[in-house]
Amino acid sequence: MTDIAAHARVDETVLIEHLQFAITADDRDRVLRDAALLIHGDRIRDIGTTGEVRERLGATAPDRVIDGRWLGVTPGFIDTHVHLSETLSRAVFPDVLATRAWVFHWAKPFYAHVDESDERVSVLLGAAEMLRSGTTCFLDMGAQNDAGLTAKAAGQIGIRGVVGRHAADRRPAETPSGWSEEMMNHHFFPNHEAALEALEDSVRRWNGFAGGRIRCWVNIEGKEPCSLELHLGARELAARLGVGTTYHIASSIEESRASERKYGRWPITRIAESNGLGSNLVVAHAVAVTDGEVQLLAENRTAVAFCPSTSLKLAKGATAIGKYPEMLDAGVIVGLGTDGVSAAGNLNLHRQVHLVAGLFKDARLDPTLVGARQAVRMATIDGARALGWDDQIGSLEVGKQADFVLFDLDHHEWTPYSDPLQALVWSVSAASIAQTWVAGRALFQDGRVTAIDERSLRQDARERAATIVARAGLGGGVPVTTTLYD
Repeated sequence: MTDIAAHARVDETVLIEHLQFAITADDRDRVLRDAALLIHGDRIRDIGTTGEVRERLGATAPDRVIDGRWLGVTPGFIDTHVHLSETLSRAVFPDVLATRAWVFHWAKPFYAHVDESDERVSVLLGAAEMLRSGTTCFLDMGAQNDAGLTAKAAGQIGIRGVVGRHAADRRPAETPSGWSEEMMNHHFFPNHEAALEALEDSVRRWNGFAGGRIRCWVNIEGKEPCSLELHLGARELAARLGVGTTYHIASSIEESRASERKYGRWPITRIAESNGLGSNLVVAHAVAVTDGEVQLLAENRTAVAFCPSTSLKLAKGATAIGKYPEMLDAGVIVGLGTDGVSAAGNLNLHRQVHLVAGLFKDARLDPTLVGARQAVRMATIDGARALGWDDQIGSLEVGKQADFVLFDLDHHEWTPYSDPLQALVWSVSAASIAQTWVAGRALFQDGRVTAIDERSLRQDARERAATIVARAGLGGGVPVTTTLYD
């Protein structure tokens, strides 16, 4: 299989006209009716009502015209936190685990036994799931092996995204139950200098891959398994290389309390005191933060990736202690993430849109919190802003990349509907997605992902998943609590 871009006509002009609606997510949050989208190559050349776009076209005939009378269009969804190397672990770990036990006794043993061929299948499977649910761009936390595996697999399937190399440098004081020295060496660099050297090599090799659709960042694991020097060094290196960085931080109340016991302050405060926050950083989860830390994030223009499904499954406490509405009010860029399929159960970002729109309404008995408009922006233009890619993606505007989702409106989920924004968030699922386009090409259409043989991929994934579980010793007797890094 080859990169799908190799088969694209870069000079083709496509007109999709008479769309029932176009949710633009632009600065005015325009929702156009009887809309038209004109695409030339990988870019949006024009958008407006069908009459306006046709008038501007004049006598020029597009190469292809698509009748959109039973279609609606939105920008492609942007997943600001995902673990593509985790996709083969779906429904393997128990759902009675808190974050730290989940990480140290289940996820890490699984990850340690994902080899290069497993990881390639995992990325392809995850990317296919994302395309099926309208995700056109992702921020991956980091490959377990080589960032190039993720870059090449994502390039092959045609999706857009940010890849990285997993990195940590602070081993636990005691070897966890079931861990081998080989596993320890797999997960941890000897020090932060060695980690940063490997990360820099990944960025230099893979940033800008697949015609620019794939970017590479200086990503680290974050929190307890990473030294303060690695947290700070990752952002400094990213700034020097002109890219971003992301890591987990304040991902549970247990983590923040452990930080307070050891260092006298919560994690984000500790990072901020060393000038570690900045506009090229996306912090994942950030569920256990103080009001003062919300202001620190805002002042330093540091973005947050909120993963609603993971908070529900791992009991992180987003609705009990999370300050995401306060972050939004303070001007913090908050994007949405699916996390990994074991942490959250799925890679369906559309489901996260539905959840974030309503979680805080219910938790605080306030129907004005978040809601449909803000939820859609979090999944589109705000996600693009978090990734520093909002000049090219995240909204339907002239000159931007043609990354978008077409919904089938002749579907029970859309029958009937009045306000398309309300329907999209509260009534609709990924089941009514007709097509997902990236860079001017339909990567999901007619019920299939176009660049791969999904049936054979799924069979391969099932066999590999069972083998990894057996190799990792996750069949039984694995701890469900932990005292590591306490």
